[in-house]
Amino acid sequence: MKVILTQDVKKLGRKDDVVEVSDGYGRNYLLPRGLAVEATPENLKKLEKKKEAQERQYKLELEQARKLADKIAQSAVEIRTKVGEKGKLFGSVTSKEIASALERELGIKVDKRKIELPEPIKAIGKYSVNIKLHPEVEAKVEVNVIEG
Repeated sequence: MKVILTQDVKKLGRKDDVVEVSDGYGRNYLLPRGLAVEATPENLKKLEKKKEAQERQYKLELEQARKLADKIAQSAVEIRTKVGEKGKLFGSVTSKEIASALERELGIKVDKRKIELPEPIKAIGKYSVNIKLHPEVEAKVEVNVIEG
């Protein structure tokens, strides 16, 4: 019998996969536990509509991320911080401060975990920082750390 999985099932498939299983396994295990629904033509149409909606949503998010990446790439943010001797900072500039500077200066809200900073910035200067906006889209923003 063919079933549509409603959840990931170990050694069988992922959610929304259409799989062929034995009648007993389907009727006695998968269906009663809500792990699958029977693959009727009606359920297959619902699944197809759901996948189309997910694809549209994914494309929309991708386009928005690309526009945001263009906006970020064309701008730079400035972070003012206290500086000690020889240009060394008191503390460091972290992804949290970069995210708040992006929101303050450009009006762009970015999750601090999406900012790829190998290590905190500990000296004044210009830095190029990578931001992962989408699984397929990355943007580079110029961060200018100055004495403030």
